[in-house]
Amino acid sequence: MSKSTTPSSRGGPQSVGRILTILDSLTRVSHGATLTELSESTGAPKTSLVGLLAGLTEEGCLVRDEGGRYFLGARFLSLAMRAIAGREFSSLVRPVLVDLVAATGETAVLGALAPDAEEATYLDKVESSNPIRYTVAVGERRELYCTAVGKSLLAWFDETRLDAYLKSTSRIQFTDGTITGKRELLAELAKIRSDGVARSFDERVAGACAIAAPIFSADGSVVATLLVAGPTERMKTNIDAHEAALRKAADECTRLAGGTPSEET
Repeated sequence: MSKSTTPSSRGGPQSVGRILTILDSLTRVSHGATLTELSESTGAPKTSLVGLLAGLTEEGCLVRDEGGRYFLGARFLSLAMRAIAGREFSSLVRPVLVDLVAATGETAVLGALAPDAEEATYLDKVESSNPIRYTVAVGERRELYCTAVGKSLLAWFDETRLDAYLKSTSRIQFTDGTITGKRELLAELAKIRSDGVARSFDERVAGACAIAAPIFSADGSVVATLLVAGPTERMKTNIDAHEAALRKAADECTRLAGGTPSEET
């Protein structure tokens, strides 16, 4: 006797597709969703979703509050963060880096917080073909307070973590443009959060300019940052076009990380 190939509510190709659609729907809202709302957003009957939602909740991929709203759970977020932190995310972002170099003519870099210190580290790069260009080594680290990649991460620290960082970090005056004062740095970070782009003109290295934009995950946290860098004078000449290209690329990376792009907020 042959077994039926009709997918059940908890298994089969159709269920896999619905699970992915449920997770995708929940990454796009910060306030969760009810069974009815998920049925509308996925186009699936409520009766087909009940078993899937129960299974995902049981496995810790979703949580359900007292009001019946579903949210992404710790297990799903943990898996997403592990993928983002590993080579999987770098591989996903690689084509974005290539396109960003093509659009700007400058070096593009993917950065993130170092796992063991309050520093930025470079995860991947695609260098400009220009003979005079910005270059870094993958795995190299930079300070947070005086680099575009670092400030793009530092700007989204919560108040407690930021205060601890400012108290514990010695801020070296690398160039005349390095911001070392607490008040000035806080004002700079507020501007970055408002603009969505961090800028460093000759702050860490004289003659080098960089701009960076954050990459957001599903829970709204910054998981990485995208950087465009080159010689200061050449960057300044095309800064508006470069920033537009950077914002577009960072939004694409945010989609890849499961977050909501700035253009949709």
